[in-house]
Amino acid sequence: MSAELQIYPSDSPRSVGRPLSVAASLSVAQSCARRGWPVHPLAPGRKTPAANCPSCRDAAHAPASCPCLREGRWCHSFHAGTLDQDRIEQWWGRHPEFGIGVSCGPAGLVVIDIDAHPAEPPARDRILPGIPIGDQVNLAGLANGFHTLAVLAALRGQPSPGEDTSTLRVNTPSGGLHVWYRSTGNRRWKSSAGSSPGRALAWQVDVRAHGSYIIAPGTTTQYGTYTPIDDVREPAALPPWLAQELDRTGHLPAPTIPAPRPVPPRAQQAVLAAGGDRGPAERTLAAVLAPVEACGQVAEGAGFSDALNRAAYTLGGLIAAGRLPHQEAEQALKDTAAAARPGQELRIEQIIRSGFAAGLQRPLHATGRRP
Repeated sequence: MSAELQIYPSDSPRSVGRPLSVAASLSVAQSCARRGWPVHPLAPGRKTPAANCPSCRDAAHAPASCPCLREGRWCHSFHAGTLDQDRIEQWWGRHPEFGIGVSCGPAGLVVIDIDAHPAEPPARDRILPGIPIGDQVNLAGLANGFHTLAVLAALRGQPSPGEDTSTLRVNTPSGGLHVWYRSTGNRRWKSSAGSSPGRALAWQVDVRAHGSYIIAPGTTTQYGTYTPIDDVREPAALPPWLAQELDRTGHLPAPTIPAPRPVPPRAQQAVLAAGGDRGPAERTLAAVLAPVEACGQVAEGAGFSDALNRAAYTLGGLIAAGRLPHQEAEQALKDTAAAARPGQELRIEQIIRSGFAAGLQRPLHATGRRP
């Protein structure tokens, strides 16, 4: 199904340091977008974004006002992240050498980026910000982010995220680790660097959330491939204890996004006609919208992006088969999704557009089967 994330296993036969093939790079980018993760190009063989156009390089301006984004160019890094499958095919179809970046904020992701750089530890008050480490504590064995995060977890009586087998984890070419989590409760967690004197979680532990991007699993740079561990490909919900630590260390969610509210039975209010028979069409629509509606009953952990993507994909197939009218079904889905997750209209629009585009190519007939 279109909602499934296809990324390379750890035993991928691709050569380290070589770019993905056109089919492979495009497939990774498309799969991420189907998951509701906006993607943008990375410079060939590097982990930095593809270069801006000359106009954007020469004239400083806010990304939101840049015409390049509206015209389908990849300027301004993660601000160019898109779920549009046509644009993705254009970018990576023409430039298979590009890597794939995922814009964390719009994707609803919080990625714990654990580094293992050889360096001297900083001052004791910057190893675990906000947690004093006395001079009597021997720090001789503390060498990287794996250690500092493990110490933080142990202090809270929790397993370290580096050992969290329930979520997507990706080995980095430098020996570090990306631990992917889903943000919950409509929280807009802020990014940070582990060496920052201000907002930081731990030394050599970065947080990728709003205002940053993460490299998609399967991307290869000149130093190697970002390789998933084990068979887990789905980010788990951000653990409550880790959310508390992010809150404590200044990664505060923005107060401007309203919390979800219970969703009324909108599907029951939508009376759609398909082939002149109103009853079956209305019942079909209600069944498809029900999982999206249900997400509005809880503030977190509901898998909203998955439910919305599946609903859009299914409705696209029903519309293609002539079982539902397009405009009314799409509007009903938008209304239901907006009520379930207010304040996320742009992301909702992107997910619905992507899901519909895929579903319209695969008509869903009365048997429930696609050709």
